[in-house]
Amino acid sequence: MTVPASFPDSFLGSFPDPFIAPTPAQSAAVEAAIVTRHSMRAFLPTPVPRALIEELLAVAARAPSGTNTQPWQVHVLTGAAKDRLVARIQSAYDDPEELATHGEEYAYYPREWVSPYIDRRRKVGWDLYGLLGITKGDKLRMHEQHGRNYRFFDAPVGLMFTIDRVMQQGSWLDYGMFLQNLMVAARGRGLHTCPQAAFTQFHRVIAEELGLTPQQQLVCGMSLGYADPDAVENTLVTERDAVASFTRFLE
Repeated sequence: MTVPASFPDSFLGSFPDPFIAPTPAQSAAVEAAIVTRHSMRAFLPTPVPRALIEELLAVAARAPSGTNTQPWQVHVLTGAAKDRLVARIQSAYDDPEELATHGEEYAYYPREWVSPYIDRRRKVGWDLYGLLGITKGDKLRMHEQHGRNYRFFDAPVGLMFTIDRVMQQGSWLDYGMFLQNLMVAARGRGLHTCPQAAFTQFHRVIAEELGLTPQQQLVCGMSLGYADPDAVENTLVTERDAVASFTRFLE
């Protein structure tokens, strides 16, 4: 798809007329960015320029938020800063005794799994392991693969997202829209992402390394970069149910 190399200086202050219908090509570009977004788990070392990251975040910030509260806080890690965080988390993850002292600060997943959610969870896990040749019971390789999360899957850019603890559930919904905007904007520039709740287990390590205040709570992390087209794990595309299975039309 065709995208500008950079936004004009007036971009954020001068929007196109929102009441003019997009052209078929514009509609197709938006849809392509949405449907080709999926979590990548192997990235090339190709750097992502800071100016491009800033442009993506500027687009993402157009996400809606209740009364324009804009609850998102973004921490961009590259180079030595990313390496330091990766080393600290990897060390904790690989030490069973230390690992046992870490836990999520909030429940991302349900306390009790039921169908169809547990079925979908199991399927995506085994689909990924199947591509990688990891068999059931191979705990060492499962540990190693999960640990790749904490290296940002070798992406050149790691992102951490925090929110002020004073904000409530509605702001977390707003945050999800911001994250989706960011991932779709990245696809529009030829990049890929992997949103990662796995980082929340090490929220204390991340808070120390990033110098977070007690008021800042970790939401999740994200890998950003150019996906490795030769990595078999990147061929995994998760299934989606048909619209009829989750939608009611009332007239």
